[in-house]
Amino acid sequence: MDGQQKNLEPQIEAKGQKIGSSLLDTIKFIVLALIIVTPIRMFIAQPFIVSGSSMDPTFATGQYLIVDELSYHLGDPKRGDVIILRYPNDTKKFFIKRVIGLPNETLEIRDGAVTIKNMEHPEGFAMSEPYIKYTKNDTMTKMLGEGEYFVMGDNRAASSDSRYWGVVPRDLVVGRALVRLLPIASAAVLPGNYNNETAD
Repeated sequence: MDGQQKNLEPQIEAKGQKIGSSLLDTIKFIVLALIIVTPIRMFIAQPFIVSGSSMDPTFATGQYLIVDELSYHLGDPKRGDVIILRYPNDTKKFFIKRVIGLPNETLEIRDGAVTIKNMEHPEGFAMSEPYIKYTKNDTMTKMLGEGEYFVMGDNRAASSDSRYWGVVPRDLVVGRALVRLLPIASAAVLPGNYNNETAD
């Protein structure tokens, strides 16, 4: 029996070493994954799920987006970009809207039609907005300061946006909609993006 016990002890020790080694490998993998994924989630891209009708028909409730946060570390939002922002009145909430007015511009809305006045166009130019299906006959004028953006939902009839709660400071812009993953039938890169800079 003693001989059998002596033969078993190295096997038991070897199994213990394998389990310990496997556990250590798993811990290393988790730590490495966190080191890689955390900066990506914080500074490069993160997922969001659309909720609400403010961007109909461009975006619908339940659509799954990957938001590019890196681009706005390197440059500023452009007119027509679809962005994710922190709601100025409660920064724990995230909204999806479209950039309409840029810093140091004057934005005029007359019966729902948007005109932009800036240094390049002091007399103003009318925005082309083919993405709008649901309109609202608003009338207002807004002067934007340095680092301020005017945003609106594509569903003008049912969007809570800069018309109601004011401009968005640059530091509350999270990123732009980079990829729509779900549903598969609606998958797209830069979904809803429309370059309004052609008017400039």
